[in-house]
Amino acid sequence: MTGMSTDSAVEFETYRNRMFGLAYRMLGSAEDAEDIVQDAFLKWRDADRAAIATPSAWLSKVVTNLSLNRLTSARVRREQYVGQWLPEPVLTSTGELGPMETAEQRESVSLAMLVLLESLTPTERAVFVLREAFGYSHREIAELLDVTEVNSRQLHRRARASLPTGEMARPESESDQLRDLVARFLAAAEKGDLGALEDMLVSDVTSWADGGGKVGVARHPILGRDKVVRYLAGGFTRFYLAVDFTFEEVNGVPAALAWVDGVLFAAFVPGFSDGRISAVRIVVNPDKLRFLARQVSRSEELPGSHR
Repeated sequence: MTGMSTDSAVEFETYRNRMFGLAYRMLGSAEDAEDIVQDAFLKWRDADRAAIATPSAWLSKVVTNLSLNRLTSARVRREQYVGQWLPEPVLTSTGELGPMETAEQRESVSLAMLVLLESLTPTERAVFVLREAFGYSHREIAELLDVTEVNSRQLHRRARASLPTGEMARPESESDQLRDLVARFLAAAEKGDLGALEDMLVSDVTSWADGGGKVGVARHPILGRDKVVRYLAGGFTRFYLAVDFTFEEVNGVPAALAWVDGVLFAAFVPGFSDGRISAVRIVVNPDKLRFLARQVSRSEELPGSHR
């Protein structure tokens, strides 16, 4: 076994966020992505350093292949999942998901896009993520995936054609305005002000909730403004007084985190359209909130609560 120098370990750390961001986009699971990055580190530790001409490309290939291997078993688990499946929510203000400078990079981590990516074949998903989120050329993708450049282009074309338009992650310039919208939405829900809630939702709004069979939530999407308003208002009425809310950028958009006695209970991640809320994704499965809770704890920047 080849020993790892301190310099090599430090060098790996410079790529960690990029590798985590790649694995997360491939799998929609932060905990699985952490496992992938750890496995990649072990391979890096044991590799012949002289044989690695470009560390970033070498690591990208390792992480992509490890993710492709895991996708098959992950899809089997999701077919057996109780209720609606949503990706694990993650903070996107801490740099842990790699580059987030372009609209495509931000959209690639939206919960809407991550759900859509589930419809692709594993190889289509890999090509799409490498191209859209990380800007790899088709020649580079061909080398990473051991396919031809022509095949890479075909796979990318098929992926783009099969993906309906997702909700775009909003530009940072709009974040304060949208965060205020989320805060006003929560305040209206607390008061049971159905009229105010309706004004903040588009007519064809949809709500999804992921409890994983561990927390009682609707097991099917709630469609339409009237039904969503009544569903959310009823839910808030049951537990609102015991909850503290904080606001964070989650998967590229302003979101509300619900805390009960210091424990993260739920993540409310909205989608937006023309200044209104067009989608509400609620993650309450405690297994899917562990990583996000650790991120918030590490950030040491808990905003003031909204009551």
